Amino acid sequence: MEGSKYQPLLEFLRDSNQDEVTLSFAEIEALINNILPDSARTKRAWWSNRSKGALQASAWMEAGYRAEDIDLEQERVTFRKPPKTQVPRVSDTGVWNSELIKALRLHIGLTQAEFAKQLGVRQQTVSEWENGVYEPTRSKSKHLELVAQTVGFAYEDMS
Repeated sequence: MEGSKYQPLLEFLRDSNQDEVTLSFAEIEALINNILPDSARTKRAWWSNRSKGALQASAWMEAGYRAEDIDLEQERVTFRKPPKTQVPRVSDTGVWNSELIKALRLHIGLTQAEFAKQLGVRQQTVSEWENGVYEPTRSKSKHLELVAQTVGFAYEDMS
């Protein structure tokens, strides 16, 4: 991210301390001191929250936001912090339920197959976790916990 033309956007969002920030495309261009590519004005996909291959998405996601409410006609976008997710804790390991596992995967911006590869399990396993067929083992729960911490997945300790 360092040296990216979107670095000033990251810093602006990080310093805003707001749960929601709406900016016009012109305000973003003023921040980055550069014009947005045509695709930002014509393609919703440019604003997608993906963790790979998109410097602009890295800027808002690294600052803890997701791009939502993209209005191409009015040329404005709302960045929102995802709500804090509650992970009930049992001893030193979180209890990872289906909703939480899916929320973590979506937070990172991975498909089930990509997430499975990162965790060293089959895609079928991730699918079964997300559908509540069964819960991860204690060791996989610890692994999920580490992944969550690494990517800044916010949750509240309920112990």
